[in-house]
Amino acid sequence: IGMLYGWHGHNGVSLNNPRLGFVCTGLTTEGDPGLEGYYCEYDRPLREEERVRFAPEEKAPRFDAAKAPQLDSAVWPEQRRRKVERSYAMEYVRSLIPTMTELFGAAEMRALVGRTAKLIGLQFYDDMAASFGVAATTPEAFAGLLVGLQTAQSESVEIASDNGAFVVRQDGWRLLHGIDVPDVAFDAWNELVLGLAAAHDRFMRVQTQRRGQTIEWRFTAE
Repeated sequence: IGMLYGWHGHNGVSLNNPRLGFVCTGLTTEGDPGLEGYYCEYDRPLREEERVRFAPEEKAPRFDAAKAPQLDSAVWPEQRRRKVERSYAMEYVRSLIPTMTELFGAAEMRALVGRTAKLIGLQFYDDMAASFGVAATTPEAFAGLLVGLQTAQSESVEIASDNGAFVVRQDGWRLLHGIDVPDVAFDAWNELVLGLAAAHDRFMRVQTQRRGQTIEWRFTAE
């Protein structure tokens, strides 16, 4: 319900239309088969508590794919859709970390977000490795995966070898650029990399170092 007020109920504010509200007709948390609802434009500006209205007595019609809105492929080609999906996912992190810091403080944010990020890395390693064509479990292969991941987020990265180790260097951190977050925000996010690395090869040694705007990951075989 909090998400509905913070997201669906806030769309009118975001669109500069104070008369736009959301009507929720079904909630999975109430045992309904899905989150259902629709937007309604009222004849007056809504108060904050009015931006979401619950109407469980109403039922959504059957889905008709022919009547659903369609993207014009000429206006929204595949590359543009993928970019939007990427930006949408990145915005979750950009919103999550400062909000968690405000609610729980820097130390607890570090613990909660870090644990979640590591679990995500462990769980989704196989899918990510497949998407980047990574089959080997060497440090070099993982360095290549990380370069691919960060390049996909428009980070400036390069890879190098150094005395048997493979090093990924990143200039800056575009993901949270311009957002006021504590230093431990990077440590929390970096748990994603550590989770991926553990699933790649749990014996591989990983070192992370930040010097000013430069981030360096060093991967070495046991």
